[in-house]
Amino acid sequence: MTLESIGLSPSTLVFIVLGLTLVAFIWGRFRYDLVALAALLGSVMLGLVPADDAFAGFGHPAVITVAAVLVLSRGFERSGVVDVIANQVLKVGERLLLQLLVLVGTVVVLSGVMNNVGALALLLPVAMRLAREHNTSPSLLLMPLAFGSLLGGLTTLIGTPPNIIIAAYRGNMTGENFGMFSFSPVGVVVALVGLAFIVLVGWRLTPKRSGQAAADDMFDTANYLVELNVTEDSKANGLTLQQLRDELDETIPVLAVVREDNRRAGYQFHGVLQEGDILLLEAGPDELKLLEDKVGLSAIAEPEEPDEAQEQEQETDAKKGDERQPVDTEGLQLIEAVIRNDSMMVNRSVRELRLNHQFGLHLVAVARDGGRLKQRLRDIRFQTGDVLLLQGSENEIADSLSTLGCLPLANRELHLGQPRKLAISVGIFALAIVAMLFDLLPAAVAMSTAALVSLLIGVLPLRDGYQAIDGPVIVLLAAMLPVGEALETSGGADIIADALLRFGVEWPIVVSLVGLFLLSMLLSNVVNNAAAALLMAPIAASLANGFDASLDPFLMVVAVSASCAFLTPIGHQSNTLVLGPGGYRFGDYWKLGLPLSLVVMAAAIPAILWVWPL
Repeated sequence: MTLESIGLSPSTLVFIVLGLTLVAFIWGRFRYDLVALAALLGSVMLGLVPADDAFAGFGHPAVITVAAVLVLSRGFERSGVVDVIANQVLKVGERLLLQLLVLVGTVVVLSGVMNNVGALALLLPVAMRLAREHNTSPSLLLMPLAFGSLLGGLTTLIGTPPNIIIAAYRGNMTGENFGMFSFSPVGVVVALVGLAFIVLVGWRLTPKRSGQAAADDMFDTANYLVELNVTEDSKANGLTLQQLRDELDETIPVLAVVREDNRRAGYQFHGVLQEGDILLLEAGPDELKLLEDKVGLSAIAEPEEPDEAQEQEQETDAKKGDERQPVDTEGLQLIEAVIRNDSMMVNRSVRELRLNHQFGLHLVAVARDGGRLKQRLRDIRFQTGDVLLLQGSENEIADSLSTLGCLPLANRELHLGQPRKLAISVGIFALAIVAMLFDLLPAAVAMSTAALVSLLIGVLPLRDGYQAIDGPVIVLLAAMLPVGEALETSGGADIIADALLRFGVEWPIVVSLVGLFLLSMLLSNVVNNAAAALLMAPIAASLANGFDASLDPFLMVVAVSASCAFLTPIGHQSNTLVLGPGGYRFGDYWKLGLPLSLVVMAAAIPAILWVWPL
């Protein structure tokens, strides 16, 4: 297929491809890495991207640098570098402003030298413990913490993928990359202004979600979907739902009753409960204990896909009765955990994961977005940010959660690691920074070397190193790089830049910079921030060329604005990670995010023009 046969100009085709890509990103039906790969292959078939260059993005320095930084970030986590800091954070007093200052300030600093999602994931349990110990609503801490991780990423080259992408783009355009701390003069100013706004004003704009965090209970903000079994010995056996409520002296909503795979809504069920019935209801950890103690309702083990060794045993068990049995809770710990963006659980069900057989974990309940899930537990496909209530062996549950990519939200014990590995991890990273500062090695080579050395000397096990690399993000970057180049080579970037030029022809250039900032910021809130930077960089270059101005301030505007994904929970993985634990709703983010975005823009553009004159 050729462009001539289609009868459309290359720029028109690029806009069509990008339009469909953005729609798919916003729709969210398919993962963003699959959407990006489809955009790349579509561009190749339309002749917008040469077939020989289709997969050149996988070897691009920006992609390699991002992968290496992810590995180093996991190494920091395993060596105990961040836990040392977190242990000090826990000593902060009970004043909310001081808690916010220390938590958000710490994540800002950490996000400058490691992956911002990793920094947030390490401090999120610390924030939960602070909330519990000081009887504070965690929703007041978690959104500021997530936004602080984005602000911290602005301060260095490796702090966030958009900075790495912009530096690589500048290198292609001018032959000279931005250095490790080229972003710091502007990034530090913006981060400090944002931190001050969040601590002094912004936290008041965050919603205060459900209840206080009790000191002796696990964090409970979400509505769990729970399945409980009526056994022969259950006191609930033979009771109606109304009699069940009378026994409990509490109103716990029964959503449905399942009997022999026939499901009836709770309000339509007027008979008596029988052995083998399954109740679907909303409950938290406290209510679960009440249901078990008072009426004998217990969690049930979800059947998993058997392996060959189990099939015969299960056939025998099936003859004896229902294979779904109450879970033996003796010696098991009940814990809440949130699914990270890099978790192997994403888009998979409990059956596919075989949680009990493979990891020794039993899924008790699931909460999502602080709202009700109507599917059966066995049918739920997990998503990033889901909060799970799990049971597992006290000795093994931490390792299982780490392997699955889940973040424990309660009773997290800090493990300070081995002092030797801690010192080595910091030393390796410091040497890489020195090599970059003195132009001894390019960023991709320096970071990759540091990651390799960390793996070779055992700071991070090789398996954990591979798991640390966020595959979807790498595929997204590698796929969108050629598509972004097609936007430039087709003339599409010039068309958009010309429109901005016509808009700002009678205005100072700063007005066009504001327009560029707003456009990039809005784009980053509906697609991955790395994709926003990839698409906006060529537009910024065309705009700078049209004004016959320096390229640097325009690229810096894109670098800052692409990381300002404060308006939606889908704009950045940090936002998604706190959605469930904070009990937030989709519309909560803009209440703090919009004024913070405006504050960041007001601080960033003057700082950029001061450091990088037109």
